[in-house]
Amino acid sequence: MKKNVYEIITEKIINQLEKGVVPWRKPWNNNGIAVNWKTQKAYRGINAFIMEPGEYATMKQILKAGGRIKREEMKNFHIVVYWLWIDNEEEETDEKKKFAVPLYYKVWEINQCTGIESKRKDETYQHDPIKKAEDIFNGYINSPDYTFNSGRAVYYPVIDKINCPPLKDFKVPEEYYSTLFHEMVHSTGHKSRLARPGITSHNVAFGDPVYSKEELVAEMGAAMLCGVAGIFNHTIENSTSYIASWMKAIKKDHKLVLQASAQAQKAADYILGVKNQD
Repeated sequence: MKKNVYEIITEKIINQLEKGVVPWRKPWNNNGIAVNWKTQKAYRGINAFIMEPGEYATMKQILKAGGRIKREEMKNFHIVVYWLWIDNEEEETDEKKKFAVPLYYKVWEINQCTGIESKRKDETYQHDPIKKAEDIFNGYINSPDYTFNSGRAVYYPVIDKINCPPLKDFKVPEEYYSTLFHEMVHSTGHKSRLARPGITSHNVAFGDPVYSKEELVAEMGAAMLCGVAGIFNHTIENSTSYIASWMKAIKKDHKLVLQASAQAQKAADYILGVKNQD
């Protein structure tokens, strides 16, 4: 029965990939993350990792709003990194080749200023836990440590710890469990569990094939656990979009989904406490 669930999930995902998918969306709200004070939009790319939670503004934005940067905070600015694409004028070909130069601009968190008020409207939602999904979470033997702080879903292999935004930060409760399951599947790759290269390898960088394949495994495993919990139909579009984004980082080949599903099944079985029959 369980094997059939895995096969059904894999088939549905491939069918969705063949139809085309919507862009992946982050299913939790902006509580506890770094945002532009004026627009309230979250910072993206490397900025999401290097900036602490808060609302940030440029000096021009602060002064225009009637605020001031505290004297003692002037030198304690933060940087926002962006990429400038430049034409390579030295290329003597009909097609100009472009290259990207990383640049940055300075911002200050509004608590470093006077005369600036927060624009953040922290929105939370009241949900009842989903019992089957909670049973999967609670049944994970030899699990990592957990924290449930707003802003970031992440697994830290070095300290074997998961952080997931809390249930109240998700508009759709099923997406909370899908996000939590994603990080739980990552954790099965720890050296003390299934020892997958995507988790145990040193110096694996964002976008590397090994990293990308690990993301496929994590989302496939999360989809399978959602299927076991009976909530997959609520998360299929988001899961498929996420999987498609990582397939592009490697190559467009549905065999990758089948390969990832094999490892994902082992991860799901590990979390569920099912002994592999191999």
